[in-house]
Amino acid sequence: MKLEQYQTAIESSNIISKTDINGIITFVNDEFCKISGYTKEELIGQNHNIVRHPEVPPSTFKQLWQTILQKQTYKSTVKNLAKDGSTFYVNTTVCPILDENGDIEEFIAIRYDVTESVRLSEALITKDEELEELNATLEERVKEQTKALTQLNQTLEERVKEEVEKNREKDRFLFQQARLASMGEMIANIAHQWRQPLSELNITLYKMNKLYQACRNKEGGFEESYEHAKKIIVKMSETIEDFRNFFSPNRETELFSLSSVAKEAIDIMRGTLERNEVQIRLNIVRDADIQGYFNEFSQVLINLLNNTIDAFSHNKIKSRLIYIEIDTLSAGDAIIKVCDNAGGIDATILDKIFEPYFTTKHASAGTGLGLYMSKMIIKNSMMGTIEAYNHEDGVCFSIKIPVKTVLKEEE
Repeated sequence: MKLEQYQTAIESSNIISKTDINGIITFVNDEFCKISGYTKEELIGQNHNIVRHPEVPPSTFKQLWQTILQKQTYKSTVKNLAKDGSTFYVNTTVCPILDENGDIEEFIAIRYDVTESVRLSEALITKDEELEELNATLEERVKEQTKALTQLNQTLEERVKEEVEKNREKDRFLFQQARLASMGEMIANIAHQWRQPLSELNITLYKMNKLYQACRNKEGGFEESYEHAKKIIVKMSETIEDFRNFFSPNRETELFSLSSVAKEAIDIMRGTLERNEVQIRLNIVRDADIQGYFNEFSQVLINLLNNTIDAFSHNKIKSRLIYIEIDTLSAGDAIIKVCDNAGGIDATILDKIFEPYFTTKHASAGTGLGLYMSKMIIKNSMMGTIEAYNHEDGVCFSIKIPVKTVLKEEE
C-alpha cells in the first residue's frame, strides 16, 4: 500500500515517461501529456524523439545514449518541443531499469518543469548587461556630459538600450548553484532583489536630467540625486556579490547594529516609499550589535518593505504606515519587527508564505522566492528565526537574532 502511495505521489508531482531499449514510449503520466500537449494515445508506441527540439544538437542525445547504455544515470536540463510548437524546459533524470540478469529492460525518465526559471535567467542576462554598462560608465558620463544632458534622448531607458547594444559581448552569467535545487532558482531570486533598485535608479537618474538647470542656479537637488543613484548601484553590485558568495565557507561575518541595517534599508527604499505615499516609523527601544552579513540582512528588510508596498496597492489602502521596532530581549536575543496596516495575510496561507515559489502575486510581479530566501538568510547566515503573524489591521514579521553587544536606548 505504501509503495502505491509513493508511486502516486511521484507521478502527481513529476513528469514521467518510460521507453523500451530502443527509445519507444511505453508509458507516460498525465503531467507528461499536460506539458507536451499530446494525448497518451498519441505518445504510446512513438519514439521519444517526438518531443525533441530541433535546436538541440545531436551530440547531446549521443551522450545521453552512451551514458544510459552503460547502465548509468543521465541528468541534464533539456529543451523540448510541445505539440503546438511551443518550447518547454525540463530538468531530466534518465535511469536504466535492469532485469534479474543485469541486462537493461527499459528506461524511466523523471522530469520537472523549469521553463519559467530558464526564461527568468534569460531576462536576467539582459538586465545584467544593462547594469554592467551603467555601473562602468555612469560616474564618468555624469562628470563629462552634464552640460549635454538636455540634448540627450528624452528617457533613460532609450539611452541604456543604445549603450547596451554596443556592449552585447559582455555576457556575465550570475549563477550560484551551490545548495539550491537548481540554477534557475538563484537567477530568479537575484531578479526579484533587483526589481525595486532598477526602478529606483531609473527614476532617480531621470530626475537628475530635470534637476540640471536647478543645479546651475544653485537651487540644489542634483548632487543629492546623483549620490543616491551611486548608492543604489553600489547596493546592487553588493547584492550580486552577496549571492555569489552566499554558500562560501570562507566568507567573513561582521559586527553591526540592527539600527544601522534598518536605516540603510529605509534609505535605499526612500524614493519608492515617497512615491507610494508610505509613512515609515523606526522605533529603537534598545539597540544591539549582531554578528552576520550586513548586506544580506539589508536585502531581507528591503524585501519585506517591497512586499508591504505591493500589499498596500493591491488592497487599495489609503493611509499607509510601516512600523519598525528594534529591541533586545532578556533571553539574549535582539528582535526587529516590521509591521504594517496593509490588511494582513489570509490565515489559510500564512503558514505557506516562506515556502519556495509560493506567491499570491501575478507571475509578472513576483517569483515566490523573496520570503524563502529571506528565511534562508536569517536562519543560515544570522543563526536566527523569522516568523509572520497577523496583528490588528496588518501583518508583522518578527526576526530574532542572537545578541553580541547590547547598546543603549536611543534618546
